[in-house]
Amino acid sequence: MKCLVVIVCYKAVDLTIDCLRSLEPEIPTVPGTKVAVCENGTGPEAVRALEEAIAANGWSDWIELTAIHPNRGFTGGNNAILEPALASENPPDYFLLLNADTIVRPGALKQLIDAADAAPEVGIIGPRLEGEDGEPQVSAFRFHRPLSELIRAADTGPITRVFAGHEVVIGVPNEPMDVEWVSFACALVRRQVFQAVGTFDEGYFLYFDDPDLCRRADAAGWTVRHWPSARVVHLCGQSNPLVERERLKTRRPSYFYVSRTRYFAKYYGRSGLAAANMLWLVGRMVSLLRKVCERKQQRTCKLEWRDIWTNFWSPLRLPNQREVELWR
Repeated sequence: MKCLVVIVCYKAVDLTIDCLRSLEPEIPTVPGTKVAVCENGTGPEAVRALEEAIAANGWSDWIELTAIHPNRGFTGGNNAILEPALASENPPDYFLLLNADTIVRPGALKQLIDAADAAPEVGIIGPRLEGEDGEPQVSAFRFHRPLSELIRAADTGPITRVFAGHEVVIGVPNEPMDVEWVSFACALVRRQVFQAVGTFDEGYFLYFDDPDLCRRADAAGWTVRHWPSARVVHLCGQSNPLVERERLKTRRPSYFYVSRTRYFAKYYGRSGLAAANMLWLVGRMVSLLRKVCERKQQRTCKLEWRDIWTNFWSPLRLPNQREVELWR
């Protein structure tokens, strides 16, 4: 098999069907490509609706549906497909990780695979993400570091400029560019990457899973590349309420902070996690001063000053059911 497209569906049946519809004309452009959909614990009605759509559209020869329960998050839902495929007699050369809330532009799949075929050092490659109107979305990044938290919380030009090398967001490159990580809303991963570093760490129920896997790939010697000529629409926030919460600055669900804590502790230790939290607090003081002096709007989410300390004393523990059931 050349490529296995992996889509995780949780309470996103209509979006998943639209995504599959956009893939239909792309599948013949890359012989040996199949699609695996994981229905991630939504329930029997969602499974039935997906089965009916696959049958009604004549997609059964290139789509396989797997249903799991309970919801295992983004990481567990992907692993439910990745692990059996990697253990099979004919594992695919590539896996395309694709969000349910995406629409694949014509030619994007073939462009990503051709680019990866031409560069054997590249382990992970991501397209340009964009809105339905073609407006580009940020999809190329630097790793989160403790100083990144100062920049994020302060959200002010002078601090961002001084510590520019630690800002997570790179921007929207117009040319291919080697980066530290790409968004897994859509990313092509070479089989050998998973064989070398393992599949997703399920300690990340949702969020920070993409920089984690890219960081492990980087440590194993693989290059991560952004490929902007391949374009994929990302209907940002339609399958996940966190985007809207961040826009309104309401409180984020606890699974976000569980993942954040795990990431910083895993790569910087508890002292690095403490440094990230303290630097965030310094940045928050800056943003408060701006709010008072310049009448700026609130720049952080509600109760974040408290929530960043989630799991500080047991930062690598797995998320519990109370935390994960909030993913809706």
